[in-house]
Amino acid sequence: MDSRYLRALVAVVDHGGISAAAQALGYAQSSVSAQLKRLEADLGVSVLVRAGTGAVLTEAGTRLLPHARAALELEEQMRRAALGDRPRLRIGAQESLAHAWMPDVLAALEYGTAGGPSGRDAGADVELTVANRAVLERAFGAGELDLVLQYDNGARALGPHTVVGHDRTVLVAGPGHPLARRERVTPEQVLRHDFLVAERGCTSEMLVDRFGRDLLSGAQLTMVQGSLSALLRLTGHGQGLSLLPALAVARELEDGELVELHLTEQLRPVAIVARWRPRPGLAESALRALLDVARRADPLGG
Repeated sequence: MDSRYLRALVAVVDHGGISAAAQALGYAQSSVSAQLKRLEADLGVSVLVRAGTGAVLTEAGTRLLPHARAALELEEQMRRAALGDRPRLRIGAQESLAHAWMPDVLAALEYGTAGGPSGRDAGADVELTVANRAVLERAFGAGELDLVLQYDNGARALGPHTVVGHDRTVLVAGPGHPLARRERVTPEQVLRHDFLVAERGCTSEMLVDRFGRDLLSGAQLTMVQGSLSALLRLTGHGQGLSLLPALAVARELEDGELVELHLTEQLRPVAIVARWRPRPGLAESALRALLDVARRADPLGG
């Protein structure tokens, strides 16, 4: 099967339509349409339903898509191997980890400063994607990432995964919040105020839920529809409290945009979880080296 047909299918899905896919691939729209028709002829089934300028996957197309992505990635690996190029290691990380932790991890991987093989020795070119949890989950599920690094959100992880570190959990508020000037706050005092969480299934919601069973039973949640940045801005403006990993608010605490509230009860740390594809291929040695480096760079590892 011609890989151009598979590339056309993936491009239509990724860009939302045949016209946009053609533009991204540098082909005429008629050429992309012809490639899709040849793909369907080869398979004997329809993979797309055309609707105006858009297109929707059929059930057969939905089943085919992950295999199409895998085939294109294998083709890329073979091309790199034949040319003597290093394989790719495609990493995804949440924004807070990418900005405050990943630079040290990637530097240690590249130069071998963590006591293990360097990125050069491991033989892979690292590509980093920084996004929120939902985007990373979609990309990982679609086979576009080899490894994702995220804070634990309490959901059961499927496939190969491990905890590579832990981060301190902090309770934060805006500098003008009524609790901000207190040396210590009790769970009872905290419960009089709303907790802000970024979205369903996010780490901030998981932390409130987890610690709520121990300390914060009855906490009132306010959902912030948007990014972590929006959550931090609202918290900084006194709209509520947030329970977050320390790395996620390190800059805001340093700049005085947020203040840490010290509970009379101790908060448990939150895990940093790595998930990877079962068969990373030629990038496996680099993936193992990165996991080793990440463990050595544990924010609470001393």
